[in-house]
Amino acid sequence: MGPRVVELAGLADHDRPRPDDQDRFEIGAPRHRRTCTTTRPLDQLPPPAGDRRRRAAPRQLRDRSASDARCDLRPAAGCRFVTGGREESATVGFPLLVDQFLADAVELDVDVVADHTGAVIVGGVMEHIEEAGIHSGDSACALPPYSLPADIVDEVKRQARVLATELGVVGLMNTQFAIHGGDVYVLEVNPRASRTVPFVSKAIGRPLAKIAAKVMTGRTLAELAAFPSGEIEPRHVSVKEVVFPFVKFEGVDTILGPEMRSTGEVMGIDTDFARAFMKSWIASGGRVPTHGTAFLSVRDADKPALVEIARRLVNLGFSLVATHGTAAYLAAAGLPVRGINKVLEGRPDCVDAMDNREIELVINTTEGTQAIQDSVSLRRAALMNGIAYQTTLRGARAALEAIAVAKRGDIRVASLQTYARP
Repeated sequence: MGPRVVELAGLADHDRPRPDDQDRFEIGAPRHRRTCTTTRPLDQLPPPAGDRRRRAAPRQLRDRSASDARCDLRPAAGCRFVTGGREESATVGFPLLVDQFLADAVELDVDVVADHTGAVIVGGVMEHIEEAGIHSGDSACALPPYSLPADIVDEVKRQARVLATELGVVGLMNTQFAIHGGDVYVLEVNPRASRTVPFVSKAIGRPLAKIAAKVMTGRTLAELAAFPSGEIEPRHVSVKEVVFPFVKFEGVDTILGPEMRSTGEVMGIDTDFARAFMKSWIASGGRVPTHGTAFLSVRDADKPALVEIARRLVNLGFSLVATHGTAAYLAAAGLPVRGINKVLEGRPDCVDAMDNREIELVINTTEGTQAIQDSVSLRRAALMNGIAYQTTLRGARAALEAIAVAKRGDIRVASLQTYARP
């Protein structure tokens, strides 16, 4: 018998929408879109107020030829790009797209399987623990979402189904959403398998890649009967945590950003988020502190939210030490805290305290090129001394949940099959 040729269904290359093709990416708008896109062509922006010869305020740009760029809108000179802190000349095409950054947004990953009849099954909705803006491959995530209301999760699922149907996807599709101010934004749509598929498959007890492969050969979801009772809503919580290689590379900063730096993943499962996150933290090689001193140093925008985190640390039995600006803010809120020098303010400083094993937990957020460079040494000191550290406030809140569980000694062990039972 000769080899059998099977035609796989899916999007042909000429059918794939270009990332900058706004018309093709307005899927179902406004019929199915809950919110409008925040991206507009440059020529649709309102002109600068006052004298048109004056510069407009710098705006963030998204263009395939330059990432993380800014543009001064000048009628004659056109654009100048600033990337990596230095100005560069570049020839760019128009229209350029101006993106608005969603500060403090919650990011979601959604994996679905669709067949050629238009049937769509949502495999899982994962809530990122770090804020939107951290690369999805570097963010821990929880399935099902642990902090979002049910109506938001239902809306995200609905939009994912609509996208899969109108794009004509056959097989797996991954969509990334952002939730900001109660609104749902579509960040990107990938008509392919994502790195999250193995995690989702273990979390729901269904082999999504195998199901998708059969669907792409022409089988239907109904025929496969892989989801006889519809979409699976797990009774347990699964947390994916990432593993970083920072300790193997001298001088590398541990702060997270839009570039993926992780090299592995682990998984924790339990009946609630706190226990599942604690298991994933331990599995990734981290040590969960239950007492001692917490070092806090955050950017000004994060100081109001830090107060509640610091208060809970005190309630968990931790002592607080902070850089002087952060310490003054916490002291004004009535919290017991001791000030300590930054590295550039003279010794003894925060790095000395870490090297002397006086710190058990580090919470550090920062922004701006100079501030990030000035604080590299404290993050490296935490890493090299095996000190637990968090570089986002959402990550810090999740860490406190895990610390509370570890402090109670409330650890349970069960087999994967136990959680996968219907």
